[in-house]
Amino acid sequence: MLDLKILLTHSLIGIVAISGIILVIGVKRPRWFLEKKNVPPDILAAVPPRTEAERRQSLWAAIPLAFLLLGLVFYSTYVFGEASGAGFGTLFLHALILILFVSTFDLVVIDWLLLNTITPRQFVYPGTEGFAGYKDYGFHGRAHLRALPGQAVFAVLVAGIVTLLLA
Repeated sequence: MLDLKILLTHSLIGIVAISGIILVIGVKRPRWFLEKKNVPPDILAAVPPRTEAERRQSLWAAIPLAFLLLGLVFYSTYVFGEASGAGFGTLFLHALILILFVSTFDLVVIDWLLLNTITPRQFVYPGTEGFAGYKDYGFHGRAHLRALPGQAVFAVLVAGIVTLLLA
């Protein structure tokens, strides 16, 4: 059986840490997000592409962000597995639900509420004010749906590694 206290506590930590970093990058270095998977096509077409330096810098920011999420999911699943003696299936559910909590918060609060509904000036690329892409809720929804298989595979890997470590 899942431990909701561990799951919710670690989800909240992940949401605060990862969303905080994403928001800081969005305010300080919004061009780091200029990728096909992050920006609607009409906006992407109107903004000059990232420079090589911006690409490199965004990668250096993405690596710690990915390790933060991956590390948190692994740590949380391990702690849960050690405390509960849960098997692979329950460990998989724990890891997947944790990932989905963080991802869903990103979709609903950051993408849909902040970017699509409120659309603060600092998140609008110069020269793209009023573009339809800023109100394209479906763009972000589809992006999150495309990420689901990878999230499920990661949850399987975490559950498998934790199962082996605790055996």
